[in-house]
Amino acid sequence: MGQNKTRLTDNRNELGQKTPLKQPYVLLIDPSNLCNLRCCFCPSGNIELIKSTKRIQTMMDFKLYQKIIDDTSEFESPIKVLRLYKEGEPLINPNFADMIQYAKSSKNILRVDTTTNGILLNPELNRKIVAAGLDQINISVNGINEEQIYKYCRVKIDFKQYVQNIRDLYENRNGCEIYIKSIKENLSEEEQQKFHEIFGEISDRIFLERISPAWPGFKFDNLEMKFETGNYGQAIEDRTVCPYLFYIMVVNSDGQVTTCVGDWRHRQILGDTKKQSLKEIWYGEQMKSYWKNHLTGNKDVYEMCKCCEVIKYGCFDNIDNEAKEILKRLNTEEYLY
Repeated sequence: MGQNKTRLTDNRNELGQKTPLKQPYVLLIDPSNLCNLRCCFCPSGNIELIKSTKRIQTMMDFKLYQKIIDDTSEFESPIKVLRLYKEGEPLINPNFADMIQYAKSSKNILRVDTTTNGILLNPELNRKIVAAGLDQINISVNGINEEQIYKYCRVKIDFKQYVQNIRDLYENRNGCEIYIKSIKENLSEEEQQKFHEIFGEISDRIFLERISPAWPGFKFDNLEMKFETGNYGQAIEDRTVCPYLFYIMVVNSDGQVTTCVGDWRHRQILGDTKKQSLKEIWYGEQMKSYWKNHLTGNKDVYEMCKCCEVIKYGCFDNIDNEAKEILKRLNTEEYLY
């Protein structure tokens, strides 16, 4: 049976004492912002809503992806985690296994993981992504039968085959860690037990997560959220500084860099990897402007930051008390590019 909790705090650095970083800890690249589901709790599932944002719907071009991975060589140290996921279903990209392999062949990437709904998994694809060297795959399972998945994801699947494909991946994982999760609020206590029975033996880690506001400005359909603690058991409290902004770099499927995963409208653009290197963007004036406004209590000048509740419910780190010291360090020549 897989473990029932994540190992979030294992060997974790004190972020506030190390910020600002010379480079991101996590590089998040979106292989595809297209999705094969229409989930009620994700803006990508609402086609008309996405059309209204005028964001480009596309898959990451492989040559551009190679350029981005090559850009990591300009940083002083390797990227700790490359996360191949943001808004869509990464397995839609036909080059997904090649993306893993290219990153794993680089000395500048220490670990590669992804998050998927798992619908497209099959024995052939399973072998490819394992052979490519994927370190971890997080599979979001949105129900314990076909009816539930249709209710929340609005797409019909063959649930027995779905489970079998995940089982095949687990049995042939060769060191790739399989992490399966579902939304606790969507399952009764009896269904939660069934979830563990179905997936517990075909996962290395299994977890029922609480649903929380993940997309600023997007309202879930008929899903009520009540919390006593945050996602990681932390106290729910208002915060000034978003920790994610200081250690995660986000590249959309069109190559543009935005401030965070939550910017589903693609409004807060920091740069374009087609024209700039990752290092140029990380040290750029746009990035520094966001950092400084957060550190000085002015994050509300940004549309997405102003209405974002992830900082309240979904952040383990809290660097508010170190904001002044971080700002001092940011203003030294050491952090000027």
